[in-house]
Amino acid sequence: MKTIFCCFLLICFVISSYAQKDSLQLGSRYSEDQLYASVSYSQFFDQPSTIFKSYFSYSLSFGFLKDIILNKRGSISIAGGVGYGFDFFNHRLKVTRTSSLTEFSSDNGINNNLFKSHNLEIPFEFRWRSSNANKYSFWRIYTGIKFTYNLRNSFQYNDENSKEFKFSNIEEYRKLQYGATLSVGYDKFTINIFYGLTPIFSNSKINDEAINTKILKMGLIFYIL
Repeated sequence: MKTIFCCFLLICFVISSYAQKDSLQLGSRYSEDQLYASVSYSQFFDQPSTIFKSYFSYSLSFGFLKDIILNKRGSISIAGGVGYGFDFFNHRLKVTRTSSLTEFSSDNGINNNLFKSHNLEIPFEFRWRSSNANKYSFWRIYTGIKFTYNLRNSFQYNDENSKEFKFSNIEEYRKLQYGATLSVGYDKFTINIFYGLTPIFSNSKINDEAINTKILKMGLIFYIL
């Protein structure tokens, strides 16, 4: 019942947004409050020198952005919002935890070396678009910064004997991270890039080399007015 009610509210919100757009006249002062959803191909970069390979990884996110316009036409604005993000990485950085000690290493003998994280997202954007109150297909360039706060993280792998190891909420995983964002597109088709500026681990080393691993995401983002 709760799920049905939430879906109902979402549908009402979308319908009311379109109804508001249809009532606007050319030159009206308007904004583009939006729901967003994205799917991305993701990779670690700035990896330690001993880590040289990773596999297919992806990220998903969705949320809401509040638009604050800066000119009458509505072509320039700033936006802030909140959302949820999920990251799935298949990689070669081995993470183990014994008692209160976390160890990092590279081991080509392990299989299904997975990292998953659930995050609260807080995006901020500066926006330009070629739209007006009655033009719904337009070019857009949105750039900004996205903060993420980690709610849960887990690392798991199988050794050469297929024994599974899993470690959750590693303390060295940085709770608060941020990165630069860029969205460029036309109408419903928009390319989105997230370039991590914060290493995902703090005070961590592998063979005396600092781990400065960051996250890069490239994919599509969909905006629902």
